[in-house]
Amino acid sequence: MKQVIAFADEFGNNSFKFSSESTHFIAAAIIVNIEDLDEFYNGVENIRAKYFQTGEIKSSKIKDNYTRRKIILNEIVKLKFNVYSVVVDKTKLYSEGFKFKKSFYKYLNGILYKELYKSFPQLELKVDEHGGNEFMLEFKEYVKQNHIRTLFEGSDFFVSESKEELGVQVADLMAGTLGYIYDEHKKSSFSDSFMGIISNKIISINHFPKLYKTNEYTEFSTDEFYNQAISDLSLRSIFDYLDTTSSDTQLIQDSISFLKVLVRYHESNHYKNYTTAQEFIEHLNVNRESKLSKEQFVNMVGSLRDKGILIASSREGYKIPTSNQEIKKYVQHGNSIVIPLLRRISVCREAILLATNNSLDILDEPEFETLKDIIEKLRA
Repeated sequence: MKQVIAFADEFGNNSFKFSSESTHFIAAAIIVNIEDLDEFYNGVENIRAKYFQTGEIKSSKIKDNYTRRKIILNEIVKLKFNVYSVVVDKTKLYSEGFKFKKSFYKYLNGILYKELYKSFPQLELKVDEHGGNEFMLEFKEYVKQNHIRTLFEGSDFFVSESKEELGVQVADLMAGTLGYIYDEHKKSSFSDSFMGIISNKIISINHFPKLYKTNEYTEFSTDEFYNQAISDLSLRSIFDYLDTTSSDTQLIQDSISFLKVLVRYHESNHYKNYTTAQEFIEHLNVNRESKLSKEQFVNMVGSLRDKGILIASSREGYKIPTSNQEIKKYVQHGNSIVIPLLRRISVCREAILLATNNSLDILDEPEFETLKDIIEKLRA
């Protein structure tokens, strides 16, 4: 695994007074490869000086100046980093235990800790020590109590002042922006455009409670080609895999990350849009020591399809299928490869049968029984 540094900050609090307080609690971690750190710092400093002069980058300074937020976000996303986030919908937390601050923070600490240190074994994590960031300070104590050096060799945890740590300032901006996307008091007609700007930077948004419900992704503005049943089936196949699969190997970890990003694009992009293989590969290479190749990526997609997961593909890239035409296009692509290949095998077989006076049938092996049956039917 590649060594990375993460900067984390939060939006919201543990209050359940939704009439006056946030409806969501959000923790955002900015992930930067260690070799990109200097370039990242230089880029952030230029943006800070340009838009905040002598002050630090803070979402609360932008507030509901939506145009200014869009301008700054469009600058920030040009830098080399990715975002991991936990988004908690407090309105759906029905257990009384969550109303106690310690219980609330302890449970969410576990979600953030498990994902970050599982995905990034060599992780250096920095958070803000000032202001109202109680969650991050609790998280520091959680890491101290649960972090096992022998399992996470090379990892460390630092607490910094945000005014001195540019990465934490970007985490503040991202956590706050996600607040303007999800929180009921902050949402607006600009929320979708905010998500559109930052979506390519998001590795994963871990919703709690889980939003693995197909009705969360129902499209209301569609055309005659859109098929809700195909969309629902496609999403269910992905959610089942995500719920039942542990990332024991690099291949499975890549598969899980790919599907999470695929769902993110389905949620934030128009349902007709494809995303290129290269864009997915760039996401998957964030914490890889060796780069994932195009061939490895294509094989990974193939293995997911073997497991019954529906993935549409075209020259434009990949997406979650939402129409009969997209499924048909996938079948047509397979047909254009499989049928000619079967015919070539058939021609080769017939040539050898002729040359050996029918004494050698290259398909006369137990392992080729199904293939032989298919070719016989194809000839007929």
